[in-house]
Amino acid sequence: MESMEMWHQVGFLADAFDCFREHGISVDLISTSESNVTVSIDTAQNVTNRAAIEALADDLRKLCKVAIISDCAAITLVGQRIRTILHEIAPVLEVFQEQQVHLVTQAANDLNLTFVVNSEHAYRLVQHLHGLLVDKFAGGVFGETWERLSGGGAPAKTLPKPWWVKKKAQLLEIGAERDATYVYDRESIEKAIGALRALKAVDAVFYAMKANPHREILKLVHAGGLNIECVSPGELARVREVLPDLDRKRILYTPNFAPRTEYEQAFEQGVWVTLDNLFPLRHWAKTFKGKEIFVRIDTGQGRGHHEHVRTAGVHSKFGIPLFEIDELVELAKKAGARVVGLHAHTGSGVLAASAWLDTGRQLLKLLEPLPEVRYIDVGGGLGVPEKMGQPGLDMEALDAVLTEIKQGCGGRSLFLEPGRFVVAQAGVLIARVTQTKGKGDVQYVGVGTGMNSLIRPALYGAYHDIVNLTRLGKPATELVTVVGPICETGDRLGSDRLMPAAKENDVLLIANAGAYGHAMSSNYNLREPAHEVLI
Repeated sequence: MESMEMWHQVGFLADAFDCFREHGISVDLISTSESNVTVSIDTAQNVTNRAAIEALADDLRKLCKVAIISDCAAITLVGQRIRTILHEIAPVLEVFQEQQVHLVTQAANDLNLTFVVNSEHAYRLVQHLHGLLVDKFAGGVFGETWERLSGGGAPAKTLPKPWWVKKKAQLLEIGAERDATYVYDRESIEKAIGALRALKAVDAVFYAMKANPHREILKLVHAGGLNIECVSPGELARVREVLPDLDRKRILYTPNFAPRTEYEQAFEQGVWVTLDNLFPLRHWAKTFKGKEIFVRIDTGQGRGHHEHVRTAGVHSKFGIPLFEIDELVELAKKAGARVVGLHAHTGSGVLAASAWLDTGRQLLKLLEPLPEVRYIDVGGGLGVPEKMGQPGLDMEALDAVLTEIKQGCGGRSLFLEPGRFVVAQAGVLIARVTQTKGKGDVQYVGVGTGMNSLIRPALYGAYHDIVNLTRLGKPATELVTVVGPICETGDRLGSDRLMPAAKENDVLLIANAGAYGHAMSSNYNLREPAHEVLI
């Protein structure tokens, strides 16, 4: 219900709710602003149908503008003193970042927080929230679910155990040699590459090597038939060193705020070059004369697991915004450059296949002003489960989405450029316990490396499963915070983790560390980051 006249008008809500009373319809949730009142209807207490709702709306239109939003579901987080834990559940609310939330309410009795979303997304959101908020009790404390006891519902799908469980003995041997080591599993990388190659709609897959530029991984990626995407001269040099015979047109170079010399050197090497900004065309037009280029488009909406990895939208430094497309066409023509590729990348760690459909549709709209385009690159960002037991990206759904985009390409080639998906789950960081410590209610387990090897928890608040590999399968009896030796309060690899009691020289394993782990490491405090091995 919307009207500017309701602002400071005494009795507006009374008049509006009189209409609900006259039609015998009860209100469940309510949210108000200066010019809008949004409510949900309590269908549990009323037999409502479309005709009854329309009749109510007709009466309300005498007071204000009315919009009816159908097919909704309410998702409620229930707890005690909900106001006091808002800061703790804030990261969990990121599950709603790709959803249209119609209404948010906090109960007056401080017991719940409710979000009204489109019903088609409700079940998936509930599953995701449950996985983030509710620890899994291995001992079956709560027994069977109601669905299983009543004979309804399909049994839960048993997910395969992580690769590192069956290779425990080998990992413990490696862990005994050094304080900390990154270990990458060859079979897991090959499996991920196979899943990407199985996408029928994609003409070429470019591995975003910034996720992990390890030389042996680059060889594996090449052997699996993937191309390479680079973002710096150093990465280009690494590719030329490791894969000297690689066709240069299987390399895509996508620099960001780079100096003129980087573009010139990339053109000299014969690789595909992506333009991220109009500044180079405005000021260095001669560099692009006679060149075929890709352009990176900012589609206007970023996605991903943290604001630092969302690479589209007005608060992101990446890409040419849609409102500059006309200028792009004009500048490219003046410079004598041909735009043959469209590229977009909205973020990292995305688990909803529909995200690529939105990106693809935006790029397809640009084929009219940019008719020479031969390649459509919908970027990467393919996510992996953050915690053990959580569902991953539905690859069949992704292929269906990409097929729909491909059908609109008019014979043009469709590219994908994942990084994390290829290597994240294939990599673990193993570190020996150095000391344990208790301070009041807080128990610390110190290990031989920290944010110098894995900065993601400190930088993004990223979650990584942590297990005591030495005592794998033993009862978890202590709630601990795992820390490293770096002189920073933020040097935490994991907080409040339920684990078996740790002893000096136990080997802890930090999972999902194959992407943006060693690649983002440093020598901070002049401590060497973890060594790397491929097994």
